[in-house]
Amino acid sequence: MFMFLIPLILSNALQSVGQLFGMVIVGRWLGVNTLAAISAFFPLFFLLVSFIIGIGSGSAILIGQAYGARNEERLKAIVGTTLTFTFIVGLVLAVIGSTFAWDILGLIGTPENIIAVSVHYARILFWSMPIMFLYIAYTTFIRGTGDSKTPLYFLIVSTALDVGLLPLLIFGWLGLPKLGIYGAAYASVVSTVLTFVIMLIYLRKIKHPLQFDASVRQHLRMDWGLLKLLLRLGIPSSINMILVSLSEIAVITFVNRFGSDATAAYGAVNQVASYVTMPAISLSITVSIFAAQSIGRNQFDRLKQVIRVGVLLNYVIGGVLIILVYVFSKEILSCFLTNKYTLDIAHSLLMITLWSYLIFGHAMIITATMRASGTVLWPTLFSVISIWCVEVPVAYLLSHFSTLGIKGIWVGYPAAYIVSLALQYSYYRWSWKKKRIVRLVH
Repeated sequence: MFMFLIPLILSNALQSVGQLFGMVIVGRWLGVNTLAAISAFFPLFFLLVSFIIGIGSGSAILIGQAYGARNEERLKAIVGTTLTFTFIVGLVLAVIGSTFAWDILGLIGTPENIIAVSVHYARILFWSMPIMFLYIAYTTFIRGTGDSKTPLYFLIVSTALDVGLLPLLIFGWLGLPKLGIYGAAYASVVSTVLTFVIMLIYLRKIKHPLQFDASVRQHLRMDWGLLKLLLRLGIPSSINMILVSLSEIAVITFVNRFGSDATAAYGAVNQVASYVTMPAISLSITVSIFAAQSIGRNQFDRLKQVIRVGVLLNYVIGGVLIILVYVFSKEILSCFLTNKYTLDIAHSLLMITLWSYLIFGHAMIITATMRASGTVLWPTLFSVISIWCVEVPVAYLLSHFSTLGIKGIWVGYPAAYIVSLALQYSYYRWSWKKKRIVRLVH
């Protein structure tokens, strides 16, 4: 698990490097308002990709179980059906997102001085979503077979392209057009498309089991029975992701009340949080894949070991990372922010939430185990309760009706993580006692 986890953490880190590099350049050279424009758009973008993230988690479960059972025909059917469905969803979301970007960003209270820039930036990324979704799906397939190195190699390629193109397109170097903030969006789009094409060529050249060949193409017509199973697994996860992203939209609405400086601080804290939570998210993917393969082979003693190791790694790796961020928090945040007032806001927010990401990681591992066994409804319900009955109400009440102000928004996160872990762990213990952890049949 550790050997699988390290390339996965590096993959997730590299996936964020382009965004981090862009945030640093935008925040330090283009100004706080420009950084706020990107930050205001992020929750909306996350909302629209949430559905496909859920479907990806469902396909990863099926891929892991089919691979564990050595059923190659079913493996190809899962790939073909998921690719077609993913592309259609990406196209629909691209149209919806680009059409209603201004209305939605206006609805969540995006400050007037940054909304036009946010909308233009958003529309560039929306139209890349069909290809972006296919790329995400393929990396999910490969990881589902237990291979975390190949996605890492291509993320290195993608990140190198993104980081290389970003300053060229932002500042107009080497004769390229000077696109400003929009250069960051175009760099992301071009690097993703090129990397996806290169990956398909590579998989075909090495004759990888998941290469896009005739056996996969014949399944692009979609197996409706398989799609139904995929949706049964994926939709609860998608609903969960959508509700999480809607909660972030609620949070950014609360934050926007305090002005564009607060919005920029929110964006900087989100960037740091994305790295702090990276081990937890990577561990949940690792546990889900190893658990699905163990269930596919009916190795339930191994399944228990997978869970114990996952929890241990969460507290060891996450604990070390959180301590480092606590010690160097102001230095890290100053990479994004130069305004002292904005920096102080961001620092206070980070101090409130940082420790709770260990609890978040523990809950993610329990959730991943249940999803790998085909239990998807209860984890979703528990997540909804913790977010919409705890996080959002606490954030609203403390930010509107207490002296904490914007700090009150962030108190909702630790409260939600604690409630989520308590609910997930209680159900997990009950399901083992009742022997409800069983292999998902098709």
